[in-house]
Amino acid sequence: MLVVGHAQAGAARYCDDPQPPDAAQHSRMLRLAAILKAELDASGASVALVARSGLDLERFGQRYSHAGLSLKASPETPWAVRQLYFACEERRPRLYDQGLAAFLLGMQSPSLGYVSVLLLPPAAAAAVERAALDRPLALQLLAADYSANAYPFSPRYQNCNQWVAELLAIAWGGGAPTRESAQDWLRAQGYEPTVFEGSPLLFWLSHFVPWVHRDGHPEADLQAGRYRVSMPASLQAFVLRREPGTRRLEICHHEQRVVVRRGGAPFGEACVAGEGDLEIGLD
Repeated sequence: MLVVGHAQAGAARYCDDPQPPDAAQHSRMLRLAAILKAELDASGASVALVARSGLDLERFGQRYSHAGLSLKASPETPWAVRQLYFACEERRPRLYDQGLAAFLLGMQSPSLGYVSVLLLPPAAAAAVERAALDRPLALQLLAADYSANAYPFSPRYQNCNQWVAELLAIAWGGGAPTRESAQDWLRAQGYEPTVFEGSPLLFWLSHFVPWVHRDGHPEADLQAGRYRVSMPASLQAFVLRREPGTRRLEICHHEQRVVVRRGGAPFGEACVAGEGDLEIGLD
């Protein structure tokens, strides 16, 4: 998960305790989770690639910051999200199964948020489900060191979205269940990470923030002021290109309403219902 924090505060706030939601906000997130679960149940799918908006990356043109795999057969609870997260106190990455409501509570803003869901075709979904539920395999693909801006073709670091990318690679590409093998397959398949280019903020943060790093990136990229990073947008583009039968679902919430969009173009700058969308009040 790429986190840049609040520049005006002089430091990233990734590991600060978030402001807990009040009762009304918590209730809205429970309703939103119920709507999302109903959509997943109705889809007939067994696994979904899910992403949520998190810390503000709009300045970099990124709505979604964090992705995971929502599994109907999760050992935790139906549709729990298996994901990588950074354990701040331990200063290391961990794998974590999180229910949908808790996953959605990770949104930065309790009044506005977005969720993107990709529902894979049956054969592709079955392979991903097997790999994701294989806990030894999932843990074998977990790096020892975390970096929010990890380079996707180096085993030095890993971020949450990169773990998903590498799991997809092993699920679909086979081969040795190693990070190096997964990265080789992704490169051979034309996987394109998200490019963050020309931002002094990211390079400044790499000197002061312990989960943003320069090492691991090609020297040519560093000289050009460029970071290439796995983000939900790059995962989604890769999946949609590789599996054209993938179905897309997007949900947004704003104040007292939820908009569900099944297929079609992504939401624009605002959470506004278009033709064919389902709008649900949260009163």
